Amino acid sequence: MAMRTRVKICGITRLEDALVACHAGADGLGFIFFTPSPRNIEIEAARTIARALPAFVTTVGLFVDPDRDTVERARDSVPLNLLQFHGEEDPEFCEQFGAPYIKAVRMRPEVDLLQYARRFKRARGLLLDTYVSGTKGGTGERFDWALIPAEISLPIVLSGGLDPENVTAAIREIRPWAVDVCSGVEATKGIKDPERIVAFMTGVNNADA
Repeated sequence: MAMRTRVKICGITRLEDALVACHAGADGLGFIFFTPSPRNIEIEAARTIARALPAFVTTVGLFVDPDRDTVERARDSVPLNLLQFHGEEDPEFCEQFGAPYIKAVRMRPEVDLLQYARRFKRARGLLLDTYVSGTKGGTGERFDWALIPAEISLPIVLSGGLDPENVTAAIREIRPWAVDVCSGVEATKGIKDPERIVAFMTGVNNADA
């Protein structure tokens, strides 16, 4: 029996975008708590959105090299189900919050993903994003999928340059546990395009069919 690919839509800044994503079938929504990001969201706004979501939608808080207080402030205010660490955090930092987390890896040829999976063995998955010098993700560019080993000990969340046009082929080639999309379903940075969200979900469903 074929596995259903899970979907996280990241960079949510508006309730209407969140609800469109939920109704289209998204499994998770990502809130970016990183001030330099054009998709950064204030804690109060994230709390309002998260409290309005229907059941069985995972809320993910994304952080980039935060201090402990930043993470705890967000967790205290926003009902987050999962933490996502997108910087150079070590396993000890990620695990200190006693919460489920995933670790992002910015992919380039010198990254040893098997070693990464062993190092972050308590993570719920590794999110594979594109390495671009000077940025921490959200580039809209894809990496070389040949860098992904055939067998890895943690679930893989495929990210980096996915959009409605390429997601079906990506899933069929990689067979990840989940896919993560941000800029590929946007109208402008931080504002989602409902039609592209629906088209992306259709692409995922086509890959799983």
